[in-house]
Amino acid sequence: MRHGGGLGKVSANEAGFDVAAVEMGDAELLLLNVALDALAVMDARKAELVKLQYFVGLTVEESAAALGITARTARRDWVLARTWLFNEIVRLRAGR
Repeated sequence: MRHGGGLGKVSANEAGFDVAAVEMGDAELLLLNVALDALAVMDARKAELVKLQYFVGLTVEESAAALGITARTARRDWVLARTWLFNEIVRLRAGR
């Protein structure tokens, strides 16, 4: 089979991978910072996109324009970055 083997598409939000939170404690913000630094080493554009959308508050379209990419690419990168950050934060919490 091709294209996911007949599996349905699920968004990161539907799967419960919501890294962004309105209020975070200092410890959680520190974990996010460490995870974001690791993401920047792996993929600087995705890390910058997270900063623009999460910390600066830009929309997908505004972030895409700032980075010189399409809105579609920005949306795809946003989902991938948030999912990666969620998994990295879970890993970091386990290592405490």
